Amino acid sequence: MSARNEFPRRPVPAVGAIVFRDGAVLLVKRGAEPNKGRWSLPGGALEIGETVEAAGVRETLEETAVDVRSVGVFDVRDFIQLEGTKVRWHYVLIDVLCEHIGGEPFPGTDAENARFVPLRELGEYDVAPTALEVLEAASVARIAADESINP
Repeated sequence: MSARNEFPRRPVPAVGAIVFRDGAVLLVKRGAEPNKGRWSLPGGALEIGETVEAAGVRETLEETAVDVRSVGVFDVRDFIQLEGTKVRWHYVLIDVLCEHIGGEPFPGTDAENARFVPLRELGEYDVAPTALEVLEAASVARIAADESINP
């Protein structure tokens, strides 16, 4: 998500990829605003003619060099940040659950860093609040799904 979307005339559709591997989740350290320097889900603005699922796969590969397969949309949230009375950023964040296919994280495009962060260590990272909310919900859903499969 680049500065080209700063002070938008309308909300910008964007995707975030939720990628679990064992007891960890894939995160990137943002190299650009919004949330520069904070950890978040790999993702960015959709391109014209691109599906949400394809955007999640593309953004994950571009930002982390990790190959994933989209499982489906998990969550939709707004990220709205004001500067005075003007909307500086407004993204409609469509978070897609993805399956890890292969590759080890290596930062690319606008990411300063990329890694699989153990879920038990999330509190040690400066994770963007919206991403943290989605990760908490996805973790709860993942545990519930596992418990229903393995009672």
